[in-house]
Amino acid sequence: MIRFLITSSIFSILFISYAQEIDKTGKIASKPLFRDPIYDGAADPVVIWNQKEKKWFMFYTNRRANVIGLDGVTWVHGTRIGIAESSDGGANWQYRDTCNIPSPYAETQWAPEVIEHQGTYHMYLSYVPGIFKDWNHPRDIIHLTSKNLIDWKYESTLNLASNKVIDACVFQLPGGKWRMWYNNEADDKSIYFADSEDLYHWENKGKAIEDQKGEGPKVFQWKDKYWMLTDVWDGLAVYESEDLISWKRIPGNFLKEAGTGNDDNVKGGHPDVVVNNGKAYLFYFTHPGRVDSIEENLYEKRRSSIQVVELEYKDGRITCARNRATYIDLQPPI
Repeated sequence: MIRFLITSSIFSILFISYAQEIDKTGKIASKPLFRDPIYDGAADPVVIWNQKEKKWFMFYTNRRANVIGLDGVTWVHGTRIGIAESSDGGANWQYRDTCNIPSPYAETQWAPEVIEHQGTYHMYLSYVPGIFKDWNHPRDIIHLTSKNLIDWKYESTLNLASNKVIDACVFQLPGGKWRMWYNNEADDKSIYFADSEDLYHWENKGKAIEDQKGEGPKVFQWKDKYWMLTDVWDGLAVYESEDLISWKRIPGNFLKEAGTGNDDNVKGGHPDVVVNNGKAYLFYFTHPGRVDSIEENLYEKRRSSIQVVELEYKDGRITCARNRATYIDLQPPI
């Protein structure tokens, strides 16, 4: 009995100590964080501050999950990029609109990357020229610019490794140049990269990741290291780098094991990471109906939800605890 009491006391002290390390600044993020009210197919999120409106905007791919009678993969085609907004630091999101992207680039829009540079917003958008029943069609990454994050001007179609490229991620290098990582589907869905001096003209550089195919790359800097996450359809692969060229694979996948929260009971996919006020938040999406307990209900299998979890850093590694409440209070960038 004495031994049990001592052990229990030590456990309690350790638990209290660990709990005290959790910063509860902000509000608890909704779970799920967001569901699209039009088609219920929100995926591939990217989050950015709207300087003009003083709100956070979330851009996302939308798929027509709730539309019946669509053959093959037609349901993942035929929609514009959706926009949700948050006025409370990212804890709660409301549907706003779709992006105003000019014709003829309105048929099918996927996986936006949105950044701000010197007062101009840049979008690198995966564009599919049509609505198709299968995957055997071209797709490009196009460059658009905006001053308000709603209305977009077409700038160019990027000349990259093939005519089947998607999922751009853009990051500024230490010297001021820019680097883009993307999925080259023509090379077994490998991650490639390209460089630019000015965000307008890009030079393809070849394959970035050699060990595994993947999509939806996300590169960010946090805790004095560069990190890359890729969606490998079994959770998220994690890499680290010292120079943004050589990438070391970290064992284990993020979000591979099912969570316990609402709409979070499956693998996570296609991430964004927002580093803000010293913290890092991982935004991702789930297909909550893709579990064995749900029969072949097409709507449930297709619908998707956006989630968020705070990343943690310990002993040189990053982790996340998706089953714990996420407190979030995104601050406007300086």
